[in-house]
Amino acid sequence: MDVGFKKGKPMGLGIDWDHDGHVSTGDYMIYFTSDLHLGHKSILHLQNRPFADIEEMNDAIIHNINDRTRADDQLYILGDISHRVPAETANALIRRIHCRKYLILGNHDVAGSPPQCIYDTSLFQWVGNYLQMNVDGLELVMMHYPMLSWPKTTSGSVMLHGHIHSRPEYNEENHKAGIRRYDVGVDANDYRPVSFDEIRAWAENTPVSLQSRKNLYIPGVWQPEPITEEQFHAEHPDLGDRRSNI
Repeated sequence: MDVGFKKGKPMGLGIDWDHDGHVSTGDYMIYFTSDLHLGHKSILHLQNRPFADIEEMNDAIIHNINDRTRADDQLYILGDISHRVPAETANALIRRIHCRKYLILGNHDVAGSPPQCIYDTSLFQWVGNYLQMNVDGLELVMMHYPMLSWPKTTSGSVMLHGHIHSRPEYNEENHKAGIRRYDVGVDANDYRPVSFDEIRAWAENTPVSLQSRKNLYIPGVWQPEPITEEQFHAEHPDLGDRRSNI
């Protein structure tokens, strides 16, 4: 698997970079998750999570991660690992996750002014606010918060996020609209991490089209620049003979 980080280069937290900002991946898998809210008792009723108590929720989410991943696999956590627990409690919970962890900070992962990560950063390979990388030719843009527009939005990139605690219907509706924006949060994914292969399959079945380009915008508020179907297909020769109403 070929991975290239293009933005948000890690800052000395354990990755050996070459001069082009690429890493050699070796034989491992990549996973994504978000909004675990470990230790947050109120999340059980706020999001109607199907657990008897917070200990059962913590155990289930951590088990689901460790069950899917191996020690050398990469897990990108797109924010809000925990909430309303002491830092030492959060760190102890994070240590129970056995794979290699990369943290994109969410609003519950920081404190102070300017905001600083509240966890022991040595538990992660990388900590930052935003990351853009290319995996096997698929451009991924990652942030805790969903973006209305992101780099290469209309060229097939995928925006991964959390924060909104959506249900699976959110990703299904984005798929129907041809919008390559995916909530990797546990509430939308059966409390399990999502693999890169699953994201790639979802993206390949969510084709960019002239209509999907229009679906991204807010009518009367923020409109895309005018473009004809001929111009669109000139920008996307990979679509071949497929028309813009796919």
